[in-house]
Amino acid sequence: MLQITSSIKSTIERALVEDLGHGDITTDSLIPSDIRGLATVLAKATGVIAGLDVALEVFHQVDPSLETRVFMADGSDVTLGDVVAEVEGSIASILKGERVALNFLQRLSGIATATSMYVRAVAGTRARIVDTRKTVPGLRELEKYAVRVGGGHNHRYNLADGILIKDNHIAALRAQELGMEDIIRRARENAPHTLRIEVEVETVDEAREAMEARADTILLDNMSTEKMRQAVTLVQGRCLLEASGGINLETVRAVAETGVDLISVGALTHSVSALDISLDMK
Repeated sequence: MLQITSSIKSTIERALVEDLGHGDITTDSLIPSDIRGLATVLAKATGVIAGLDVALEVFHQVDPSLETRVFMADGSDVTLGDVVAEVEGSIASILKGERVALNFLQRLSGIATATSMYVRAVAGTRARIVDTRKTVPGLRELEKYAVRVGGGHNHRYNLADGILIKDNHIAALRAQELGMEDIIRRARENAPHTLRIEVEVETVDEAREAMEARADTILLDNMSTEKMRQAVTLVQGRCLLEASGGINLETVRAVAETGVDLISVGALTHSVSALDISLDMK
């Protein structure tokens, strides 16, 4: 169950301000505020549901008198026609919250659904599916929650959450004639001791450098599966190995079978398809 934090409440408030503006002219012109009704939230495709508490919070912010009931928990598998939830009360209030509630629910369910497909694809291997920071601005907390609902794991939440020395960091420091050992030593000296150090590499030789410099995790960026296997053999469990770069559902199994520990997939959040979910008035 998702805890509706103050930041999530603020995100919902901004979404409602964006959508309602100065009011729902159509509904206000047609539907008297005292007419009551019942609306059902229906799955119209197969997938994994996520974001129910967010959707219900939308309706509660629009009108605290609305009554909501859920029939499934986040993480449940849904198929066409499944009734996910109900909203009862002022029809005008329900209509005003409909679009924003569905926007959250459809997107988060889409992320959970995509993540579950990747997780199933690597089942039986040691690899974990992890997300990235390629999230919609302002929605990271919710989108990373949806990844967890789908069975995946979270990478860094933000730039303060861990040290990831990427290619541009390395290029800038190599221009100052610093080697990999110097770069990692500088990170250890200047960052909190509790943070792990991850280094992005593009070749097996760079992976060797990073390993010998005692990186905690090595990110294998855009490597072939053969090069990944070589890196796994080289490292022999002395640090974690993460695969990243252009990995999709067709290739993720082969990547997992190389023996890497983590597979990061930006597509879980940056280009996911929303799960088709509707709200129907009774």
